[in-house]
Amino acid sequence: MKRIYFHLLCVLTFSLLLSSSAAARDAVSPGEFVVEPPTLLCLGFEWPINGDENRNATVEVTYRKKGEKAWHDALPLLRIGGEKISDMLSYSTPHLFAGSIFDLQADTEYECSFVMKDPDGISGNAEKKVTVKTRSVPQPYSGGKTYHVYPPGFKGDKKEPAYTGVKQAYFGPGGDDWGLAAHPQIEPGDIILVHAGLYRADRMDYVHPIGLTFHGTYVLTKSGTPEKPIVIKAAGDGEVIFDGDGSYRLFDVMGADNIHFEGLTIRNTEIAFYAGVKMVKGSSGLVVKNCRFLDVGIGVFTESEDSKNFYIADNVMIGREDSTRVHGWNRRIWAKYGKLADVSSFVGVKVYGQGHVICHNYIAYFHDGIDVNMHGSPEKEQSKKCVAIDIYNNDIFMSTDDCIEADGGEHNIRVFRNRGFNVAHHGISAQPIYGGPAYFIRNVICHAYQGGAMKLNNHPSGLIIYHNTFITEWQSGYQPYSNVHLRNNLFLGTDHPDRPILRAGTFTSYSSFDYNGYRPNKGQDLQFMWKAPSDGQLQDYSKAFQNLRRKGFKTLEEFSTASGQEKHGVIVDYDILMKAQKPDPSNPGQVYYPGDYDLRLRKDASAIDAGVNLANINEGYSGKAPDLGANEYGKTPTHYGPR
Repeated sequence: MKRIYFHLLCVLTFSLLLSSSAAARDAVSPGEFVVEPPTLLCLGFEWPINGDENRNATVEVTYRKKGEKAWHDALPLLRIGGEKISDMLSYSTPHLFAGSIFDLQADTEYECSFVMKDPDGISGNAEKKVTVKTRSVPQPYSGGKTYHVYPPGFKGDKKEPAYTGVKQAYFGPGGDDWGLAAHPQIEPGDIILVHAGLYRADRMDYVHPIGLTFHGTYVLTKSGTPEKPIVIKAAGDGEVIFDGDGSYRLFDVMGADNIHFEGLTIRNTEIAFYAGVKMVKGSSGLVVKNCRFLDVGIGVFTESEDSKNFYIADNVMIGREDSTRVHGWNRRIWAKYGKLADVSSFVGVKVYGQGHVICHNYIAYFHDGIDVNMHGSPEKEQSKKCVAIDIYNNDIFMSTDDCIEADGGEHNIRVFRNRGFNVAHHGISAQPIYGGPAYFIRNVICHAYQGGAMKLNNHPSGLIIYHNTFITEWQSGYQPYSNVHLRNNLFLGTDHPDRPILRAGTFTSYSSFDYNGYRPNKGQDLQFMWKAPSDGQLQDYSKAFQNLRRKGFKTLEEFSTASGQEKHGVIVDYDILMKAQKPDPSNPGQVYYPGDYDLRLRKDASAIDAGVNLANINEGYSGKAPDLGANEYGKTPTHYGPR
């Protein structure tokens, strides 16, 4: 009998130990709170954790302007951790919470409160309050010197001090080989006013007045400061044209910080602004605004983890791709349609680093519109991670690949209120995102011919996709993703002969689709294709995706019943919109123009009041609930492109 009691005691003790150990693993322990570099409109945060193996911890977020009494709700931070990214890199996301507060005022202090909760217990401080100031719009300094620049051969009256060409003003007078011996005379806070005319060096002539010997590049190495930038801007007396004479890069600023360019026309070069190389050097504080780009391969480029706080705004960038028809670059897909794109213009803006703002630009006839650089596995040092990048209110037209690529971003990559028309492959790409969140909010994508709304390749993780209007299908392919959440979107099918309206697959049972509207493709038997782990299974990282459930459903109701997704989803059609033309899938090269569309909702549209409330995203709706899509009924339409 004693042996039996002893055995029972051992079993009970072991069970209690297991239970205690499991409880300890499920309880959460907060780590060091991280405030990411602020932007003009947004703030981003990270909160590392240990424990919470059952993933039921949460972090509630509230905020207010400093000095105000009322607190406002924001989206909760996203729980990430343990998701696997990309077959090539085998990267696992760290365990933390991360997220953003949106649509704040520039140059304003905010108090932000974070409360962590876990029914299994919390070891450590569960509350955090921080005061953070949003960035201000970069401005010239008013107390510096002003240098006047004129083109070669200028015959009129000159304001003093006067120089021929930017290089002479920047480095000081000097000609022939002596021009290379000069050291910058420019100082932080100084302004170079460039007067009207054509600035084109004969780069094969080392005694040419412009002084761009052989490589044809302005290599700028003197830095300003955030408060006292060095400014190179048009004087306002006519168009200022910098012609690169076919150079590889025209302005090389990777060795200089806080340089501003404003009001210039830049043409005939492969890279207009060259601002950073991976693991070498990157510029910070670069400003390019109100400029025009013509006949360029890339507008603004950095791939450096050291690049920070760019402001690329209100520019017009015109690439070299065909303006009469859409051509894709993928030979396997597009060969049957005739001419292929030759990728003669790669991307309007491509960045890496932290704190960049890319807003209100018009970008047309490039391979891609705006990209985050595909850097590879994230850097371990916090200051070198790819976080806190804002891409908003841009107007992108005719892309031979994708409109916007967030590829390579880590946390708080925010893509919102952009418009993309006529894209050969995908509207927005995330191949991959390293944990997230990457936010895709209130974007409009019309006619993504061969790829569809999103490209979620290489197993991205941590996507928040809210309130977008897609005149195309949700076509994320058969590569699975993790921790992806969709709410209040519209997907209007084009009657493409080879696509369902929804083709999606996820490694994580905590990915979620709900409150979205779908216009199914006519002629398709199975409209909703879905792959996911078994019910109740947190994640399944088998790369043999066929091991996951792969099922097709004819109706939204069948899909919802079988998957548990889209319990509040609705079926819509083109008549919910004021004016929208369904594209012809048999003619993928056809060009459609934004002026022929009005994507606001009609008064009686089934998409009205069909959404769910999302704190800090859709406040101020007028009906019983938010509407679906990018445009809330009765609200002022979004302005895309330069202001």
